[in-house]
Amino acid sequence: MSTVEDVSTTPQTTAKPGKPALSEGKRAERRLGWLLCAPAAFVMVAVTGYPIAYSIWLSLQRYDLRFPNDTEFVGLANYAAVLSDSYWWTAFATTVVLTVVSVAIELVLGMLLALIMHRTLVGRGLVRTVALIPYGIVTVVAAFSWYYAWTPDTGYLANILAGDSAPLTQYLPSMAIIILAEVWKTTPFMALLLMAGLALVPDDLLKAAAMDGANGWQRFIKVMVPVMKPAILVALLFRTLDAFRIFDNIYVLTGGQNDTSSVSMQTYNNLIKGLNLGIGSTMSVLIFITVAIIAFIFIKLFGTAAPGSDQGGKR
Repeated sequence: MSTVEDVSTTPQTTAKPGKPALSEGKRAERRLGWLLCAPAAFVMVAVTGYPIAYSIWLSLQRYDLRFPNDTEFVGLANYAAVLSDSYWWTAFATTVVLTVVSVAIELVLGMLLALIMHRTLVGRGLVRTVALIPYGIVTVVAAFSWYYAWTPDTGYLANILAGDSAPLTQYLPSMAIIILAEVWKTTPFMALLLMAGLALVPDDLLKAAAMDGANGWQRFIKVMVPVMKPAILVALLFRTLDAFRIFDNIYVLTGGQNDTSSVSMQTYNNLIKGLNLGIGSTMSVLIFITVAIIAFIFIKLFGTAAPGSDQGGKR
């Protein structure tokens, strides 16, 4: 007597562990989403991808507009020239100092300003408007106001604080004034981002911590900061990337004199003033790589706090 095995003809759907199989409707919805996003994605790639690719190509060329017939593929020679140049590393160190110091001050002042704007009960709209005025002023205009304020004989700050000296002609005072201009201009932006994080902190959680005996500082460190971690990441990331590309304030205040030139200033001098597209593009690519590394480090350091991450820290 033979036995007949019951073999089902229905196709078995296999799904990867942890990933439930999508229904036909869900797959159609996903395809429609890709089709709708495709035109915008194509335009973004064309607008941002082509200039990046062209800059990388120029960085591999000896390309000086003063000698248009002397163009030649030189490989990584431009990178070797820039990375072995002391002016580049001086500008890089200046940029790092300006970025770290200004962003650290902005984080502290921005948090204080965010707490004030968040807790203000009377005239909240007026307080927020006044606090955000510096951020609404064009950077070049604000830089010129600081420049004239610190110019001897005509500047009120120079006459009061600097006496007969010219602070914008010395290294340390110049750096301090550049940082002051950066902090004054962008602290409201930092405060705005942090205030969005403060809105995520539940009042019930703070009241529960207070009932457990936590003082104000303990509630801030143990309750508010962990909840605000994603907002702090966004604020720090945006400001660090923006501060590393500093150009306007240095260009107006010192013109890059007294070793206050940044990497963006060096790139401008080579590209626009020197008409050296090869070296200038090489510096642009190096700035792009540095900015990408900064973003990667921030995402890795903050782990699950990064927007879009799951509990395992994966994106």
